[in-house]
Amino acid sequence: MDIKEYFARISYRGSHDKPDLETLTEIFQHHIQAVPFENLSIHCGESIELDLAATYNKIVRKKRGGWCMENNHLLSWALKTLGYSVTLLGAKVYVPEDDAYADDIDHLLLKVVLHDKSYIVDGGFGMAYQIWQPMELISGKDQPQTPGIFRFLEENGTWYLEKVKRKQYVPNHSNTAPHNVDKEVCRRVYLFTLQPRDIEEFRARNLHLQTAPDSLFVTKSICSLQTADGVRALVGWKLTEIKYNYKDNMDLVEIRILADEEMEKTLKEKFNIILDKKFVPINTSRLSLF
Repeated sequence: MDIKEYFARISYRGSHDKPDLETLTEIFQHHIQAVPFENLSIHCGESIELDLAATYNKIVRKKRGGWCMENNHLLSWALKTLGYSVTLLGAKVYVPEDDAYADDIDHLLLKVVLHDKSYIVDGGFGMAYQIWQPMELISGKDQPQTPGIFRFLEENGTWYLEKVKRKQYVPNHSNTAPHNVDKEVCRRVYLFTLQPRDIEEFRARNLHLQTAPDSLFVTKSICSLQTADGVRALVGWKLTEIKYNYKDNMDLVEIRILADEEMEKTLKEKFNIILDKKFVPINTSRLSLF
């Protein structure tokens, strides 16, 4: 594995001789705008491995994306290679339809310590809840970013991440009238503790999430990528493109339903992904990702 090859994959051409916050932020932003959050392997007959070499080959050499355990595992390797102090953490994702957090740890994220300050670095959540900058690990402080306002809340050693979403404008789609989401919405994202984790602790969950019939990732094919001014996502046959802060503190949300014959071209043009095997899109889950 070669850090220069990784830099080429994420189109990073900046300096990397000093492990500071500015460099961390730059590398992080290049990563999330180059490497999709996706589970397409599940839906084209491939397995998702947690071996770092396999993840590196998939993301860097095959120019694919991955889910949290792949994206953040690779990102932790890159940051450690550059001299950053990195710790793996485990989180439980909030499920709004159940108004509850997952029973078991189902998300991997990173803690980076710089000059005695801790930051959360998470390049593997995707969709509209993907942070765009490292977040200082401090409770109760609003941390405005391009996607919206993020903040942590800490209670008895458990940390909660939430995001305040902007109003949304959704133009005509599927023959329905344009509509606005009239109010800003505070949405829980996940909870975590600062207990250090090892990648081996995620192996059972990694297998479960790609094989259990009721897993979100089995019932939905997902591919999302952050852009210069928003995010685009292909969930099943639905392509959603969001432009953040389009006007008047409002996000523009454009939705299009694709035909089967458009899938390959869309993955290539919108996400820079070319799959080796036949992709079968699916969206049978009631869970909302936005």
